[in-house]
Amino acid sequence: MNFNYNLPVNLLFGRGRSNEIGTEVSKYGKKALIVTGRSSTKKSGLLDKVITLLKDAKVEYEIFDKVEQNPLTTTVYEGVEVLRETGCDVILGLGGGSIMDAAKSIAFSAKNSGDISEYIFGIKQGNEALPIVLVPTTCGTGSEGNCFSVLTNPETKDKKSLRTNVIIAKASIIDPELMTTMPKSILASVGFDALAHNMEAYVSKIGQPLTDMKAFYGIKLLADNLIRVYNDPADMDAWEQVTLASTLGGMVIGVAGVAAPHGLEHPASGLYDIVHGKGLAALTPVIIEKSWESNVQKYSDISRLLGGTDAKDCAEAIRKFLEKINLKVTLGELGVKKSDIDWMSENCMKVSKPSIANNPKEFNLEEIKDIYINAL
Repeated sequence: MNFNYNLPVNLLFGRGRSNEIGTEVSKYGKKALIVTGRSSTKKSGLLDKVITLLKDAKVEYEIFDKVEQNPLTTTVYEGVEVLRETGCDVILGLGGGSIMDAAKSIAFSAKNSGDISEYIFGIKQGNEALPIVLVPTTCGTGSEGNCFSVLTNPETKDKKSLRTNVIIAKASIIDPELMTTMPKSILASVGFDALAHNMEAYVSKIGQPLTDMKAFYGIKLLADNLIRVYNDPADMDAWEQVTLASTLGGMVIGVAGVAAPHGLEHPASGLYDIVHGKGLAALTPVIIEKSWESNVQKYSDISRLLGGTDAKDCAEAIRKFLEKINLKVTLGELGVKKSDIDWMSENCMKVSKPSIANNPKEFNLEEIKDIYINAL
C-alpha cells in the first residue's frame, strides 16, 4: 500500500456557520470581490446578509454577478477586469458550483496572465492566486473542497478543469441552512452530481484507502437522505447529511479524480450548455452497464447502498433512484443529436483522457460513440 494524501483546505461546517463570513474574509484581505450569480443569492436575501457581515468586519466589497451555469473563460476575464479596476484583494465565491469555479479561476487569472486555457491544458504553469473564501449554496459540485475549476471555452466548446493547489480555498464555509432555498429540480441535479462524484471516485483506478472511505460514506449519506430532503425540504437533518456528502464528493475527486461519466458529460454540456447533473443522469447508467464487470466488488457495493443486490443491477438501481427525484432523462431530451456524436467523442478524447483512464473499463473512441448513441 503506497499513496499520498494532501488536501490543505479549511472547512467550517455546520448550521449557522455563514454568520462567520465577514470574520473569515477579513483574515485574508481588506476588499472582497463577491463572485455570485445573477439572481439566486439576491432573491434569497443571502447577498444582503453577506454585505452586512462584511461591513461589520470592516471589509469593503465589489459585486461581480455575471457567472453562467457552465462558466466561460471569457467571464473569468471579465471578473479579473472588475477586480483590477476596483482594487479587490480577496475573492468571496457565493453560490453553486459554477460560481465557486469561476471565483477560483478569477483568483488564479489575477495572478497568472494570458490565456487560461493554456494553464488548463498544462502548456503553462501558475504558482499563485489571490486568497479565496467559498460559501456554497448548492450541495453538488463539492468545489469548496478541492483544487478544480471547470470552465468552458466558448470558441472551442472545450469544457475542462483547471487543476492546481493554488486555487484551494483558504476557507470554505459550509452551512446546510443555505441550501434550503433551492428549487426541487436544482436539488435533484446537484444532488446527483454529488452522488456521481462519490461513485466515480470510489471506482477510480487512482483511488486509495482514504478516498474509498470518504466516497463510500458519501454514497451512503446520499442514498439515505437525498430522496428524503427532495420530498421534505423542511428536514434539516437530511439537509445536513446531503450537504456533507457533497463536500466529501468534492474532496475525494480532488485526489481520486472523476471517471467516465464526467468525462463523457463535459463534451455534451460544453456543446449545449446542458445542466451538468442532467447530463450525468443520462450517461451514468449506460456507462455502468458497460463498466461493472471490470470492478464487480465496488459496483456491488454501490448497488447495495442504492437498494440493488449486486454489480449486475447497479445501473438499474441508479435508474430507480433517478426516477424518485424526477431526473430520469436521455441525451436526446437534452438536445443532443446523433450528428453531434462524432464531435463529442473526439472532444471527449481531447479534454477527458484522464477521466477515461480512471474508469474501471477504459473505453476507446468507438466505445465512447456507442455509449453516446445508447444514451440518446
